[in-house]
Amino acid sequence: MFQCCSASTSLSLVLILLVILTIFAGVKTVSQGYHWTVERFGRYTRTLNPGLNLIVPLFDRIGRKVNVMEQVIDIPQQDVISKDNATVTVDGLAFFQVFDAAKASYEVAYLDQAITKLTMTNIRSVMGGMDLDQMLSHRDDINERLLRVVDAAVSPWGIKVNRIEIKDIVPPADLVQSMGRQMKAEREKRAEILQAEGLRQSAILKAEGQKQSQILEAEGRREAAFRDAEGRERLAQAEAKATEMVSLAVANGDVAALNYFVAEKYMKVLAELADSPNQKMLIMPVEVTGVLGSLAGIAEIAKQTFGPDAVRSASSTPSVPPRRPTGPVTT
Repeated sequence: MFQCCSASTSLSLVLILLVILTIFAGVKTVSQGYHWTVERFGRYTRTLNPGLNLIVPLFDRIGRKVNVMEQVIDIPQQDVISKDNATVTVDGLAFFQVFDAAKASYEVAYLDQAITKLTMTNIRSVMGGMDLDQMLSHRDDINERLLRVVDAAVSPWGIKVNRIEIKDIVPPADLVQSMGRQMKAEREKRAEILQAEGLRQSAILKAEGQKQSQILEAEGRREAAFRDAEGRERLAQAEAKATEMVSLAVANGDVAALNYFVAEKYMKVLAELADSPNQKMLIMPVEVTGVLGSLAGIAEIAKQTFGPDAVRSASSTPSVPPRRPTGPVTT
């Protein structure tokens, strides 16, 4: 009796233990950033999200544990021949993220390798249709075209390619040296062009300055000539007026006015000769006595104009002694 109870107790403990193990086998905890697929008899049934999940023990099992975080794949180096037959070495990076764990698990085998091979193939296709200069200067365009092509190709696999970056584009060593010489020649060319442009601008500005200076100088000469002509015109008008007045006086029988006019001109010329700085000897012509005689006519005009008292007061004023000639006087 005791043995029968002991056997039943052991069987119960075994059954309880099996139940507990079965329950624990059906409880699955999925970590954050992962999705697990569930297979029943080898066929996909559903996907477990992060957290506590339950499956049917003995019938269901975990198929694939898929990382749904953004991942990066290093694209290995490869040689690419450009459109102008230049061979360059290219490598890059691809960033992708799984958004459908079932497709990523069952639509493609060796996911990382598939993405790598697909990216390398498209790098050769995209960059092979470009010149070397375009490869080196349009890297953003290359990245954009690669991303568009590769993302469309991996979309049926439940994958989203977020970014593709070309790390290095390495031309051959001899081509790098040629490019260095070309860049140096281009810079020297630009420096010479800038220097020539500076000289041209300097010459233009200098010519403009000379032009303005000549214009202003010509304007000044024209203004001076205009003023000089105006002065001569006024002097001629004054001379004409004086001549007219003298002619009118002569016509009225006043010969003394004509004598005064001639004497005034004659004495003015003599004064200019005497005041010349280079004049060392003054030669007086014989006709001077005739001119001095005409002064009597001047005194007669003054007597008629101002009266006899003005003439007497003028004669009583002490006269200034005459200037002695600096040279011998010849008659």
